[in-house]
Amino acid sequence: MWKYALKKLLLALPVLLGITIIDYAIMSLAGSPLDMMVGPRVSEAALASRAAQWGLDQPIYVQYWNWLMELLRGNLGYSYKSYQPVADLIGSHLGPTLLLMGVSMVLGLLIAIPAGIYSAVHRYQKRDYAVVSASFLFSSVPGFFLSLILIYFFTVRLGWLPSSGMYTPGTGGDAMDVIRHLIMPSLVLAVGVAGGNIRYIRSAVLEILEMDYLRTARAKGMGQKIVIRKHALRNALLPIVTVIGMQIPTLFGGAVIVEQLFSWPGLGLVTMSAVMSRDYPVIMGVCLLSAVVVLAANLLTDLLYALVDPTIKY
Repeated sequence: MWKYALKKLLLALPVLLGITIIDYAIMSLAGSPLDMMVGPRVSEAALASRAAQWGLDQPIYVQYWNWLMELLRGNLGYSYKSYQPVADLIGSHLGPTLLLMGVSMVLGLLIAIPAGIYSAVHRYQKRDYAVVSASFLFSSVPGFFLSLILIYFFTVRLGWLPSSGMYTPGTGGDAMDVIRHLIMPSLVLAVGVAGGNIRYIRSAVLEILEMDYLRTARAKGMGQKIVIRKHALRNALLPIVTVIGMQIPTLFGGAVIVEQLFSWPGLGLVTMSAVMSRDYPVIMGVCLLSAVVVLAANLLTDLLYALVDPTIKY
């Protein structure tokens, strides 16, 4: 397994390099950060001086090469807007994003796994149709629309939950205060996770339920719950693990919009601010982190296969 993991890591390096090249090319097509500084009080000499300072007076391929060399030295650069080190800026906002993603993933799976199994066991019944219809509804509702609905009902109308930030200003930010701020954004992301996973879990369990060894287990007198828990669920985990691994990058991207709507102090706010100001180093830092998350999720999924199905080791 260690050799397999090392091989996957080595294969991921050229993929990561290609992603950064594409990201840098697309970012440069959006315009120069100097365009945001143009104004009646800014002279051409000042713009030229700033371009030379940031290296923007050089060709795009030279700019990328310089950025890559600094990256190999462990330096992600400095923000054009706040002049902070990009690594420190991302690191200070990574924790809230990971908290939001982790809670949303767990909550979404706690909804999806029981619902998918319940739907498969009661297939082609009204309860099955109700669960499948709910999964389609969860998948089709846009996150920003659901966010606005929750804010309207639970903040504007009822006043039960706060709609912005991670904790109430002027307070110590205790655990209960963070939980109250976390409920709505995590619920929005969890609904998307549950909606997409319910149907996959239902299909995986349905396929396993038709296997001969489950009929044999029932014939031996095993109860339905024991058959599902001990035999069907473990063998249905392989496609479920694949779907969960694919959800991690999706959550990372969806958190950008949700964090913006709820003013959650994570990478979403940093990303949107960097895009609006064309802050090249911050944009590339976030893109690099996103690419690493995607590749790490794929590697973790492959390694989990061996835990779920030991025959894969051979």
